[in-house]
Amino acid sequence: MDNRFNKVFPSSDPFNKEFAPGSWLIDIFSSQFSFHSSTKQSNNNLKTHIHLLDNITLKSSSDPTYALIVSNASIKNHIATSISYIHIHNKPVIKTFYHAVNVTTTEAELFTIRCDINQATNLNGINKIIIITDSIHAEKRIFNPSSHSFQIHVVSISDELRKFFVKNCDNSIKLWECPSHCEWFLHKVVNKKTKKFHSKPYYPYKSSWDFSKKSECNNILMRWEMTFQASDKKGHQFLELLNNDNKPLKLTYSKGRS
Repeated sequence: MDNRFNKVFPSSDPFNKEFAPGSWLIDIFSSQFSFHSSTKQSNNNLKTHIHLLDNITLKSSSDPTYALIVSNASIKNHIATSISYIHIHNKPVIKTFYHAVNVTTTEAELFTIRCDINQATNLNGINKIIIITDSIHAEKRIFNPSSHSFQIHVVSISDELRKFFVKNCDNSIKLWECPSHCEWFLHKVVNKKTKKFHSKPYYPYKSSWDFSKKSECNNILMRWEMTFQASDKKGHQFLELLNNDNKPLKLTYSKGRS
């Protein structure tokens, strides 16, 4: 286990240009991506959804312009594991594997999606990307322009997708949900591989969130304070940054929250 990943990373970046009005993927490229969630109302609906996944697999396996990505992420013993299989017509399956500590399941899922998209968009001749995963809720955050705690992870994904969509107006990405309990054959393989992974950090006492959060969180808060202090909008769209003694207000955190 590479212990350099054992740290707290900044998660929010509301001033990034990717989140500026008029730059949102959901407004500019709305016709080039889509979500397909499974319904849990009945077994018949589930069978219909699995049948659609089967059809997508058959179509992508016969078309060299498709990249079919099946991925899964999980956390066990404080270690996040993500595995992806990329299927392309007449080519060996591309298998990727990552693990890290001190990340949430959603962060692990977003990182997996980021790596999948990065690989697929850099393959020659790929115009259609299909991502099949059980974490459709994490994928929807990529196209959510509102403020949330995973913005810093979404920025890189958004940038990759923007380049891919601009390259060709026919380029598209479709995101399909496949719950683990469906046991759909392609996702079942990845799901089992993810859950079979067992690893112990070299420094177990360092795998705790409390160990690594203090210095990193202090650095994050300092950068935020500097950003607000230097902002031209200070005093206009933000609260005053001085207390009753005319001293700068300071951000703090409690139990992992700022």
